[in-house]
Amino acid sequence: MAEIENKDTVSAEQAAVETVSVVGVSFCEAGKIYYFDPRDLTFRVGDKVIVETARGVEFGVIKQANKDIPSTEIVSALKPIIRRATAEDVAKNESNRQAELDAAEICKKKIAQHKLGMDLTGVEYTFDNSKLIFYFTCESRVDFRELVKDLASTFRTRIELRQIGIRDEAKMMGGLGVCGRKFCCASFLSDFVQVSIKMAKEQNFSLNSAKVSGACGRLMCCLRYEHETYEDAIRRTPSQGSVVQTKDGQGVVVETKPLAEEIRVKFIDKEKEIIKTYKCADVKVISKKKPPQSKDDDSEELPPED
Repeated sequence: MAEIENKDTVSAEQAAVETVSVVGVSFCEAGKIYYFDPRDLTFRVGDKVIVETARGVEFGVIKQANKDIPSTEIVSALKPIIRRATAEDVAKNESNRQAELDAAEICKKKIAQHKLGMDLTGVEYTFDNSKLIFYFTCESRVDFRELVKDLASTFRTRIELRQIGIRDEAKMMGGLGVCGRKFCCASFLSDFVQVSIKMAKEQNFSLNSAKVSGACGRLMCCLRYEHETYEDAIRRTPSQGSVVQTKDGQGVVVETKPLAEEIRVKFIDKEKEIIKTYKCADVKVISKKKPPQSKDDDSEELPPED
């Protein structure tokens, strides 16, 4: 009986650590990475492949080489890599990119003819030309059914019009940020991150929208990068308004510098204010004062400008 239980335990452990071989494929420079079954082939990062997706046959680039992952991470059945991309496949993909530019010009003219209040952001052909996707932004709801019919009769393929948000528009259009580098969303961010007003406040940024917003008009994604570091430093730093014991006596914290691990303390000596700077490790907190929590701290919207 003990032997049977032992075998059951072993088999359960094997099932728990069962792995699946996968490769990660992306379909644009900063696009999401999707897992595919490499079959018995070995791929390196940068290899070009042909795969089948829900949209049809697509041309992709390997972003993650062969690796084993727990089978529990696989949500649905993996589709296999069809083949490595040949020279003809690469040429066809480049031809599709040119065809997309031509289709964009035609679509813009059609939009103007139908007098629709929408802005075309991008165009995408599936690799096998079975579908042509037009991405657009629009401030209000529009009826584009006639436009779809017009485009379908022009291009003789399946047409899809997909409305996107302003952050997706910035990712698709690309550009340079205030730092002088390419937009993070267009160069390496595969997905948008949650950014809040609280992050800007904790990093002592001015809440002037021109200083904390990106080209899309939303809070800059880079506010998220150092957020954990600031949170950890803030936890170790006495909050503004706290009473602390220093080598010079008790005082009130009037300014904090979390990353430098410094605070400025105000003393009142014979009705004269004296402010000195101390390291956090050199003071002892007598009474804490929790900073007020604004209702919109977790909001992604910018506060109104003064």
